[in-house]
Amino acid sequence: MHDDLQVLGRAVKQAQYRQHRALDSALTAAGTTLAQWDALRAIGRTPGASARELAGATFQSEQAFGTLVGRLTAQGLVERRPGHGRRIQHHLTPAGEQLLAAGHEVADTVLAACFSPLSGEDRATLLGLLRRLGGAGEAGEDGAGEDGHG
Repeated sequence: MHDDLQVLGRAVKQAQYRQHRALDSALTAAGTTLAQWDALRAIGRTPGASARELAGATFQSEQAFGTLVGRLTAQGLVERRPGHGRRIQHHLTPAGEQLLAAGHEVADTVLAACFSPLSGEDRATLLGLLRRLGGAGEAGEDGAGEDGHG
């Protein structure tokens, strides 16, 4: 039994790895990386969120997310604003919104190719199974693996 589970685990990881490589390559050609685009997505979904909330949403440590958002801020893609107390809120700039939209187009194309061997019914079944494994909503909304890397 452990062999079957290990084969299953490896197959999931292999599919994720191929998908991440394809996404990162295509996003790099569009002027960003998978990790950066994933951070932009998280900020776009929850404008005003704290670094702690965004780190959790992108499966990164607060320190790693802070470094990443620092680069995005320096590139003029993210704006940090004071919030309540010591909280810093994160918002996309217009340039960040444009890059996020471009990334969505790239991701749609790449993910369509990645999942093309599966029928719509198969994709729905796979998504349902992954959500059951991770708890509702934790499998990610588009299968991009929200950690930004493999």
